[in-house]
Amino acid sequence: MEKRSNTLPQFKQRQRMRHATELWKMLRFCETMFTERGNAYQNFTSLANHLPVVYVERLQMEHASFLMPGIPVSDGTLPTLQQELGEVDGVPALMTGLKIDDRNFSEKLWFYTAEQKIEGPLPRVRFNKRDVTRREMTVVDGQLALTGEEFADEMKGWALVQVIENRCTPQTIVTRCTLYEQYTTEEALQVAAKSYGGLTETPFLLPR
Repeated sequence: MEKRSNTLPQFKQRQRMRHATELWKMLRFCETMFTERGNAYQNFTSLANHLPVVYVERLQMEHASFLMPGIPVSDGTLPTLQQELGEVDGVPALMTGLKIDDRNFSEKLWFYTAEQKIEGPLPRVRFNKRDVTRREMTVVDGQLALTGEEFADEMKGWALVQVIENRCTPQTIVTRCTLYEQYTTEEALQVAAKSYGGLTETPFLLPR
């Protein structure tokens, strides 16, 4: 009947894993490619472990997920494509490092959109994926970009993954969404920890 230890480092890691699991529950409904670990879930969570920790209350918010920069959508052995949000001739765009003259005939381009939703009391990220072609893209200084007003939406994020046969580029979401930041504060940590019964004091050990 001993109370479960819940030191600050333990609490942070549990919150980190909670969030990674909730993100995966949403992303797994899309076709994904994670080839660098034993299975896709392990691969995803190992990468998501580097995201900022978001602190949420037990029961009321434990199934919440948050859109933030760096959410992994793929992992593979092809070189990562640089991606950033910008503009092309005044139109919002996702700028990519995909070169117009660097093409493979077996290439596929998977385009992921992540959207921050508020479902009742719960913030949740919903993902979708579609195929795009180079013909849909705009050339900017020899590299390709996707353009459209959607790239100005601050509650969405995007990633373009290049797939060639059984290999892919490791890519993460780029976004302007900042909702998650209010759940990374010291105040959010204290409120969340209290809902789990508080933190366990780390015993102070005298040096021998």
